[in-house]
Amino acid sequence: MAEFDLGAMGPREAYHLLTRLVAPRPIALVSSQRADGVGNLAPFSFFMVGGANPPSCVICPVNDRHGAPKDTLRNIEATGEYVINVSTRALAERINQASYPYQYGVDEFDRVGLTRAPSRVVAPPRVAESPAQLECVHHEIVRHGDGPLGSNYVIGEVVAIHVADEVLRGGLPDDRAIEFIGRLGQAFYTHVTSDSLFEMERPEEP
Repeated sequence: MAEFDLGAMGPREAYHLLTRLVAPRPIALVSSQRADGVGNLAPFSFFMVGGANPPSCVICPVNDRHGAPKDTLRNIEATGEYVINVSTRALAERINQASYPYQYGVDEFDRVGLTRAPSRVVAPPRVAESPAQLECVHHEIVRHGDGPLGSNYVIGEVVAIHVADEVLRGGLPDDRAIEFIGRLGQAFYTHVTSDSLFEMERPEEP
């Protein structure tokens, strides 16, 4: 079995190793705005649900290769609001294009051809083509490291959720209908279909 000494690796080497092992990862397509209202849209696969009391999610926009913060992080720090839009196979190519490092102030909604939908609580718009959107307000940013690929864990409280009628079953989102995509290492993605799912009931005491 190979053993890797993370202390002897550079950030890029560690990144490539970790992203091939911590997978598949859901993709948060995050819409945010600058204080002057100029928008931004960017995907992040360092993303997870937090808890439910209060409802929370965590995204981690790592610093870019020069050590500068991502546009999304700058916007969240400036306004305290953002939307996590669920990523699906139908949106995959446009989500990938939104990851391009456009100049700060360029709104990816326009560059990738996605439609803005008004949010109910926060100012940044939702992605109309996404089947579900989570409106979030900033709670805390936890920084771990600095420089290139340093971590910025953004903890946000979910204040409103929108779900398209066509992916609801019995009043709740149905994983078989949403067509999620996930991120792996290199240029690999995965596509959740009804055929790829399996079920296991919670265990009982043996």
